[in-house]
Amino acid sequence: MPAESEKIFANLGSGPRYGGLKPSIFSGWSELRVDIDPAAEPDVIADLTDLSAIPAGSVQGVWCSHCIEHLYLHQVPRALAEIRRILSAEGVVCILVPDLQTIASAIVADKLLDVLYESPAGPITPHDVLFGFGRDIAKGRSAMAHRCGFTPSAMVACLRDAGFEEFVVIRRSNFELAAVAHNSAWPSAQARDDLVDQLRV
Repeated sequence: MPAESEKIFANLGSGPRYGGLKPSIFSGWSELRVDIDPAAEPDVIADLTDLSAIPAGSVQGVWCSHCIEHLYLHQVPRALAEIRRILSAEGVVCILVPDLQTIASAIVADKLLDVLYESPAGPITPHDVLFGFGRDIAKGRSAMAHRCGFTPSAMVACLRDAGFEEFVVIRRSNFELAAVAHNSAWPSAQARDDLVDQLRV
């Protein structure tokens, strides 16, 4: 267990221990890995909508990268409520999701199956962004399917409805949205801006 003074972030939908994204914004923090798939060998096996295995207010940060879109839209409020519950009063959450608005032009141009970009997992098409990475789903990993999606205003609405008082939603490269929300007021405008700047790249 980490020392009481040590900051902890929950990595929701962590994936395998030595794979996936490693958030630099939580560099030096202790990581609590949470995943629905036992094969990922997480610290906690849990669904995003039920994080009851994690005590309330026990983490100072939450990293949720390309995970919420695997829920149905009606489940998103419950997931965000659980995230708020496990966060400390001063806690911060960073959420990455596909940005559906940015791929709309490719779909309108009838390029649904054209390659948008190359990822470490392989080529990504607009179809993958909309419905989930086809290669994983074809291997029987049905939990990887996308069941909802977000544009900037949709993400803002979800965060506001969840009760987050202060948040910022930005557009990243590789067709991503990044949302940064504080569980209470930001310590300072500078702290907010510094965090957002780290997520822009």
